[in-house]
Amino acid sequence: MAEITAALVKELRERTGQGMMECKKALVAANGDIEKAIDDMRASGAIKAAKKAGNIAAEGSIAAKVSDDNKTAVIMEVNSQTDFLALQADFKTFVAESLDKAFAAGYTDAAPLVADREEARQALVAKCGENVNIRRLTRVEGDVVGAYLHGHRIGVLVCLKGGNPELARDIAMHVAAANPAVLNPSDVSDELIAKEKEIFLQLNAEKIAGKPENIVENMVKGRISKFLAEASLVEQAFVKDPEVKVGELAKKAGAEIVSFVRYEVGEGIEKVEVDFAAEVAAQMASSK
Repeated sequence: MAEITAALVKELRERTGQGMMECKKALVAANGDIEKAIDDMRASGAIKAAKKAGNIAAEGSIAAKVSDDNKTAVIMEVNSQTDFLALQADFKTFVAESLDKAFAAGYTDAAPLVADREEARQALVAKCGENVNIRRLTRVEGDVVGAYLHGHRIGVLVCLKGGNPELARDIAMHVAAANPAVLNPSDVSDELIAKEKEIFLQLNAEKIAGKPENIVENMVKGRISKFLAEASLVEQAFVKDPEVKVGELAKKAGAEIVSFVRYEVGEGIEKVEVDFAAEVAAQMASSK
């Protein structure tokens, strides 16, 4: 019998998202072969969907689909508990089929898709032993729509008035990399500007101490202008050519950026950080 070390159990737990004792049992049954243990755990379907419903699913995949005429696109996020599952064929199939369903049915948000795919979702959960959720979906329609996926973790849709699909995709790629908060500087809220001003004054308290009010005001204006440029897509320097702003890039091509949507896996989901050593101690104590 191969030695089942704590490090091996930890690795299996991180790769599968399963509990420590389940991982240890699987490793014992697989004689320490971690790959076999993973296959056995996925094949057994021992943990049912109902038991996984409360587990936090903050990993997963972003998927997008654009119509042949580049006038319609859908982007969606499907979450899993581990990135390991997001890379597996069963999960990818579920995501692809869900995306096709949403696109064909004309869904504009996730709610009807969640209802349609519940049976398939439960079957996947029962098979893989992880919680899986269709989290969100956005449909975009316009003159020209482009999409860009950065692996399976970041996805962007960009809608243009005028221009062409290649330009839309280039701007979508920029959005993926630069993560602008808004489209135009005017879209930044007064509250956010006031907060940025407050932060600037706090960080530069010593530097501005004793300076005339008009000098301080100009310093604040300069910082706010920089902040608005950093936060808004049209004012950002294009990642493929920093000499030109994204808004200027679109204008030169006879286009106007209407909107963008950026999804990143797990954003906004509070993840629970587990102290593995403490969990081991608790499991050991409960088994006595």
